[in-house]
Amino acid sequence: MSAKKLTTDLKQKLIQQSLRRKYEKVDREADEPLKPLRQSNIPKKFYRFDQHPGYRQMQIIDQGASMLDLESPFFRVHDDIAGATTNIDGREMINFASYNYLGLSGHEKVNQAAIEAIQRYGTSVSASRIMAGERPIHAQLESAIATSYGVDDAVVYVSGHATNVSTIGYLFSDKDLIIHDEYAHNSTIVGAQLSGAKRLSFSHNDMPALEQLLEQHRHLFERVVIIVEGLYGMDGDYPDLPRLIELKKQFHCFLMVDEAHSFGVLGKTGKGLKEIYGIPGPEVDIWMGTLSKSLSGCGGFIAGESALIDNLRYLSPGFLYSAGLPAPTAAAAIASLEIMATEPERITQLHNISTYFLAQAQLAGLNTGVSKGIAIIPVIIGSSVKTTRIAAKLFREGINVQSIVYPGVPENSARLRFFISCDHTKKQVDTTIDILKQLL
Repeated sequence: MSAKKLTTDLKQKLIQQSLRRKYEKVDREADEPLKPLRQSNIPKKFYRFDQHPGYRQMQIIDQGASMLDLESPFFRVHDDIAGATTNIDGREMINFASYNYLGLSGHEKVNQAAIEAIQRYGTSVSASRIMAGERPIHAQLESAIATSYGVDDAVVYVSGHATNVSTIGYLFSDKDLIIHDEYAHNSTIVGAQLSGAKRLSFSHNDMPALEQLLEQHRHLFERVVIIVEGLYGMDGDYPDLPRLIELKKQFHCFLMVDEAHSFGVLGKTGKGLKEIYGIPGPEVDIWMGTLSKSLSGCGGFIAGESALIDNLRYLSPGFLYSAGLPAPTAAAAIASLEIMATEPERITQLHNISTYFLAQAQLAGLNTGVSKGIAIIPVIIGSSVKTTRIAAKLFREGINVQSIVYPGVPENSARLRFFISCDHTKKQVDTTIDILKQLL
């Protein structure tokens, strides 16, 4: 290694360490308890947004990016439908940064369903559903979701994130325990914080660790819920559902499965994690999913037994105090469910091209972690700086993929996260892998 190269590497490493210390210092300051203050000497950081810890963190990140000459990958404007390809700044690009797994966002039948719903119901239901916002299309969607899961009923929310926050925050309290996989989505964490329940995490997909936590803590709490994901968005793997069901029955817990990424993706017909294992829907207490990925809309849902859904429908704050789901969004989701049922080849194509991507990446010597090779495949690079630079170079080569860096993941596992669509081709995959291999 040349002296010049060594100097550059050391410089990058020192800058990263410096920025990490600054970032962690801001975190510590934000957690410090508030000391009694006199009216005359209240620091500016308590009444100015430019002194807010979050804004200061943003400035530190921007400063680091500038020092390392890194391009920002955020808020790029897509000019039309984002599927296997997209248009950014007038350039058509191979796109691996969208959740349009089944290519249904922009599908002619889905668009037409939304248009017809607008013509009949307008663009907003203009009220909370319990008061004046209920429309027939809501019940149609909820019934279709419940049928997909083989459970009593379902309820849809206007936000996927708020679905978890409101459901977990409402159902559990300070006498309860929430145990979740360490890779749980932010919405699960925020919901747990809102509930006031004790929160514990177990190592990713580690069933013995989960069992140990239950043995140690179950008897100390009233309600206990285990929360996992059907398909993990960072790693592309899924949990052992049969073992989770055994544990929840053994310890008399609830089991909640977040299927934001897995519904429409896992199983021969896209019915999600339960289809992978051939398990009836009622074996899981709370099924959660989003409308914004395979169902080409926006919002979220909870599916389960009638007692759960009626409880949420009448008392969950995120449902009760929000305007109802817009009719065109509900119509798009219904149409997507219908296409999933009549065109299962879309799911087959998604599985085939995902498997091909995983195989080619591994053949090229790329680190794909624990990905199962269905829709989500990370390429783990390690360095946040290197990952960001490679993502920028791929973008210049006409390939759009997002970098996931510290603090989103540990510094030694910074990665490129590839979301696969059923419309991706082998040629697009080969082109991407070839360029990526050269860059690495």
